[in-house]
Amino acid sequence: MYNILICDDDADIRSALRIYLANEDYNILEAENGRQALEMIENENIHLLLMDIMMPVLDGIRALTKLRENNNNIPVILLTAKSQDNDKILGLNAGADDYITKPFNPVEVIARVKSQIRRYIRFGGSSDVAPKSSILRNGSIELDTSSKTVTRDGEPVNLTPTEMMLLRFFMENPDKVFSPKEIYRNVWKDDPLGAENTVTVHIRHLREKIEIDPANPDYLKVSWGHGYKMVSKKVPEKITRSDS
Repeated sequence: MYNILICDDDADIRSALRIYLANEDYNILEAENGRQALEMIENENIHLLLMDIMMPVLDGIRALTKLRENNNNIPVILLTAKSQDNDKILGLNAGADDYITKPFNPVEVIARVKSQIRRYIRFGGSSDVAPKSSILRNGSIELDTSSKTVTRDGEPVNLTPTEMMLLRFFMENPDKVFSPKEIYRNVWKDDPLGAENTVTVHIRHLREKIEIDPANPDYLKVSWGHGYKMVSKKVPEKITRSDS
C-alpha cells in the first residue's frame, strides 16, 4: 500500500482528498502546513505529496524548495486556488511534478496521483520485482533503467522521477521532434490541455542537469515552431571499451 501525504490547512479539503484516495486503497497521512509535512517525510515512507501552496507557518513553495534541497525525489503535486500561469510556473520551478487547480475534479486527482506514483515506483522508488536491466546511452549520458541512475561523463546526475521519464522518452526516440503536447501525453500520460508550461519548465530543469552549457544545449534542442528533440551523439570510446 502506498503512503500519500496530504498537506493543506483546510480540514475540509484534506477530508475530501482522503475520501477520494482512500477508496483507491492508498494509506493517507495529513499535515496542516509545510513544516509538518517536512517533519513527516523525515519519519515516514511517503510515496507522494499533495500540497497546497497558500499555507501558514511554511507555505507550499518554500516547503517544496527545502524538500528538493535535500535531494528528496518523491513526486509532489501542488494544490492551488489560483489558475494564473505564474503560480503554476512558480511551483514547477521549485520542483513540483504536477499541479491541480481548485476546485478540483475527483477523477482528475485520482488520475494524476496514479500517474505520478507509477512514475515514482518505476524510476524513483523501490519495487518488489527487479526490472530487466536496460542501459540507454547517448554520447556521454547513460541511463540505467534497472538501477534507476543517470550519469554524465561517468558522474552521477540526480533527477526527479519525472525528469527521469522525460530523459528516457527522449533517449528512446533520438533525433525525433515532438511537440509539447506529444511529450506531455507520452510522459505524463494525461490530457495535454494547457501543458506547454509544464513541459517547458521540466525540459529546462533537465538541461540544467545534463548539459554542460544549458543555454547552448548539445542534446536537448528546440525545433522552432515544432517542439523538442534529443540529438543523437556518438558514445565516447572509453565507455564502449568498458562494455567489451
